[in-house]
Amino acid sequence: MAKNENSCQSLIPSFLYSSSVGSRNGGLLQQSKHWPSSDSGDHGVLSKNFVIPAPTEKIEMYSPTFYMACTAGGILSCGLTHTALTPLDVVKCNMQIDPSKYKSISSGFAVLLREQGVKGLFRGWAPTLLGYSAQGACKYGFYEFFKKYYSDIAGPEYAAKYKTLIYLAGSASAEIIADVALCPMEAVKVRVQTQPGFARGLADGMPKFIRAQGYSGLYRGIVPLWGRQIPYTMMKFASFENIVEYLYKNVIPTPKDQCSKTLQLGVSFGGGYAAGILCTIVSQPADNLVSFLNNAKGATAGDAIRQLGLWGLFTRGLPLRLAMIGTLTGAQWVIYDAFKVFVGLPTTGAAAPAPAAEA
Repeated sequence: MAKNENSCQSLIPSFLYSSSVGSRNGGLLQQSKHWPSSDSGDHGVLSKNFVIPAPTEKIEMYSPTFYMACTAGGILSCGLTHTALTPLDVVKCNMQIDPSKYKSISSGFAVLLREQGVKGLFRGWAPTLLGYSAQGACKYGFYEFFKKYYSDIAGPEYAAKYKTLIYLAGSASAEIIADVALCPMEAVKVRVQTQPGFARGLADGMPKFIRAQGYSGLYRGIVPLWGRQIPYTMMKFASFENIVEYLYKNVIPTPKDQCSKTLQLGVSFGGGYAAGILCTIVSQPADNLVSFLNNAKGATAGDAIRQLGLWGLFTRGLPLRLAMIGTLTGAQWVIYDAFKVFVGLPTTGAAAPAPAAEA
């Protein structure tokens, strides 16, 4: 029994246990009597008391298959949502690049429809789909990996005590990799969306971009992209995890493992929307820089600051981006968690650590 208990426990980091378990039963060590032996078949108590009953899941937690599933969920989560919001993204980028012409959200849509037609609202959809699918794969897959990796390094006690730092470190590490995958497509996307005569789309836009600026030009915006996406992702994941945990502890009277999947996905959307508002504010200056540098050949960050001003860096395109990113982030968490539920995994977040003294 001891061998089976240890193997089951090793699949689940300490900070992923239900708060209801910790408060009623004193955490993992006091729950050991509930772990079934190999011949007992007593899985009912386990699934009732734990948020993540790893031994009964279709996919073993933190196995290669688990990370592949998270990667696939990230592809769907980011690729589909960003592509669906392409019209808003086109207006946002043009408002950042040419505010005298695109004065507001409504006038931006009107100008684009008048000059380019409906097709103009979907310019750059292909690099958006491919770029953000690749980014989502790395963002979510590596986040789950680094979250587990850093928790194992810290050990149960410190992983429980400093779980927010682990969320921040895991998401930052994942985003560094994710942006390397995104950057080439982001460069082409911005150029196609803000310069109508540049190219029809990805197929002719990528070769033309490379001829003009070389392969290195595809990564000219990597530093401001990191400046935008790393704080954005750190806020996105850390705030989501904490908001969802707060909701299950203080707002929803039923423990998470007893809530319906529909309610859990509703919590994922609410937590994701709130997290999206926070991470939009944090990343807004860098988002303006990325759009400016990818649109103007040879431009520098200093040029952007002189032309836009500090106030412009923080506010230009912000209302539209708040609406866009809030909705997008909420939808991303719903899609990601729905995919996890579909393959037999638990939804993300709402886990309280086992008591530090017993960890």
